[in-house]
Amino acid sequence: MIKVPELLAPAGNMSKLETAVHFGADAVYAAADRYGLRAYADNFSFEGLKSAADMLHALGKKLYVTVNIYADERDLEGLPAFAERLAETGADGALVSDLGVFAVMKRYAPSLPLHVSTQANVTNSEAAKMWAEFGASRIVLARETRLADILAIKRAAGTEIEAFVHGAMCIAYSGRCLLSAYFTDRSGNRGECTQSCRWEYGLTELSRRETLPAEEDGRGTYLLSSRDLCMIEHLRELADAGVDSVKIEGRMKSEYYVAGVVNAYRRALDDMAAGRPFAPLLAEEPEKVSHRGYTTGFYYGERGGSTGENGLTSTHDFIAAVTDAGDGYITAEMRNRFAEGDVLEVLSPGEAFGKTFTVADMTGEDGRHITVADRVREKVRIRCDLPVCKRDILRRKKTGK
Repeated sequence: MIKVPELLAPAGNMSKLETAVHFGADAVYAAADRYGLRAYADNFSFEGLKSAADMLHALGKKLYVTVNIYADERDLEGLPAFAERLAETGADGALVSDLGVFAVMKRYAPSLPLHVSTQANVTNSEAAKMWAEFGASRIVLARETRLADILAIKRAAGTEIEAFVHGAMCIAYSGRCLLSAYFTDRSGNRGECTQSCRWEYGLTELSRRETLPAEEDGRGTYLLSSRDLCMIEHLRELADAGVDSVKIEGRMKSEYYVAGVVNAYRRALDDMAAGRPFAPLLAEEPEKVSHRGYTTGFYYGERGGSTGENGLTSTHDFIAAVTDAGDGYITAEMRNRFAEGDVLEVLSPGEAFGKTFTVADMTGEDGRHITVADRVREKVRIRCDLPVCKRDILRRKKTGK
């Protein structure tokens, strides 16, 4: 009988954490306000992490906390106290990439399981075995790892193996990038990446100081901007290779992104557990959230993480997040403009796709009837006879206009 991997989802804040859980995540990863690689996410206080851990544990789920910067000497002074406080939150593990940080965490938070972050660039069995000897309980593989090598790494390490299956890729080796620090003095290795690889670049003829466009398409040149990873059709192969946890990237992404991607992967894993074949309809779901062109990354070869992607696309718009439901009405927090007469789709966990209703009988926060919802984050009450729950998502197919 196949072991179904844990579904691990991003949580940039408490609302996204709750959305991830609502749509079927088995565990989430988040960051405290220091030592993580997403300095511009909302992140969590220690009290917030404690509340999150308590909530997740009550539901039989887990919380992992990122402590994955590459530290310099100024970071070490406060790290012992940080480690002790993090252990007190009840977190189920800490993700670490720096060997010095790993040593401090092990010394001052010995009860806290340590996971080796993808930024440690583990791509082979000897590296995995060494981390296991140091005391790591889980290895998060570098995105450059080939699928064919995972089983050997798993056997050599004897630890749990975690692998990314969806989300943004980096032109640098698993995030070890210097571009952001060079151009903006904000280091990606300290959580402050400005995504300089997504900028448009050209060639400069040095003697004339003339910049020459090297156009890949009519929109410009994006030589360093990678496609996004999508492995939803290959989860069985990852499970067969011994992967214990499949990870979705995106602590900076929207609630809609978290909902749509987690929901799709949850259904694919549940189908795999039940022995059902992969449903082609699930492959359409990642197209509905904001993304660049998709790739299977490096799992099937050295050139899988292709570049040249400009901008983001999606087939659907995030319209509103449901905050309350009952008595034939829902309350939804508006994200994109909609009006009476619009047909909206409800995204609910565990239900068939394509559940739609027509917007009618709409009132604003002051209780007055409105025909258009165009104030961002206004809570709007709408008549809806469909079964809808708090944290469900309302979306609308783009018309191309």
